[in-house]
Formats: sequence, structure tokens, C-alpha cells
Amino acid sequence: MADHRDVRAGDRDRERVAELLRVAVTEGRISLDELGERIDRAYAARTLGQLDDVVSDLPQEEPPGLPAAAGGAELVLHTVSRRVSRTGRWTVPRRMSAKAGRGGTVRIDFTGADCPHREVVLDVEITSWFGDIRLVVPRGWWVRDEEVVRVALGAVHNSPPEPLAPDGVTVRLTGYVKTGDVWVRYRRRVTGGASPAG
Repeated sequence: MADHRDVRAGDRDRERVAELLRVAVTEGRISLDELGERIDRAYAARTLGQLDDVVSDLPQEEPPGLPAAAGGAELVLHTVSRRVSRTGRWTVPRRMSAKAGRGGTVRIDFTGADCPHREVVLDVEITSWFGDIRLVVPRGWWVRDEEVVRVALGAVHNSPPEPLAPDGVTVRLTGYVKTGDVWVRYRRRVTGGASPAG
């Protein structure tokens, strides 16, 4: 039987290590420069042993209440170099994951969506040049981005034009942006979208 360290790593294994690194930087255990270097090592790792080495000096247990990584998201929109989107009439889940690679674009338009939740969590990740995640939300919603780790040229462009409305939804962004951009736009709701349940 192969030793644990020699077993080939999968995408979910790399996502788990990346999440541990994001938590470590928010707790002040590693610097932003270290985060970028270790994230690169994590996504380049071929074996579980190489992944273990990336976080060998960090606590290994994920804190309770940690937002679900991609494997636990109810809606996953990941792309490397193509454009993927969720628009029109759709039902917003409580958790989502959006990831854009080099030249990829993820667009999520909430203006025509039915949202039964008062808060939803969207985990974002951009680790390659020219990756973009574009969010369009109704006026009166509120997008919180303080939990997104920005490194190098990563940026979140978010300027809510008005406060959260009494029937508005909070979209809580988590995750990691290294070299691309998350764009948030606030527009009027498309007729027919439902208000969130109380």
C-alpha cells in the first residue's frame, strides 16, 4: 500500500489546504507574502505529502463555522479560461463558490433571482492573471467583502449606493483574490424576482 505522503493530491485536497492558509493569514499566523507563496505551492502540489509540507507549521483543524469550501457549496461556478454565468430566474442557495482562472469570467446576476435567505455566502477565488468574477445584485442588497483576502494585484470593487433595505439580502464574500478582480454592480431588480423570506 502506498504511503500517505505519496498518494496523488486531488482538487479537493488543494482547496482544503488553501482554506487553511486563508484562515492562517486572517489570524495573523502568516503574512500576505507568505500566503501568496504557499498558495502557489499548494496548487502546484502533486502529492498529499507536498500539501502537508505547505501547512506543517500551522494548526490542522478547520475552525467551527468556517464557510464551506468548493466541495460543500450548493452552487459551483468554476472556469479556467471560459465564461460561465448564472442569470435570469433562478433560486439562490445559501452557499456558493465561484472560481476564475487565467482569462476566465464568472458572472452571477441576482437581479432576477428568487432568494429565500437573508444572508448567503459566496466563496470567491482568483489566482491567475485576467480572471474576473462579476456580481450584479439588486439595489437594497448589501455585499460584504471584508473577509476576502487580497494579495498582490487582487482587488474587490464594491461601492453599495444605499444601505441594506429591510427586505434586502446580505451576500457575504469569503475567499482569496491574488491577481484578478471581483466587480460588484448594484442595479434595479428585474420584475418577477421574489423577496427573501423573513
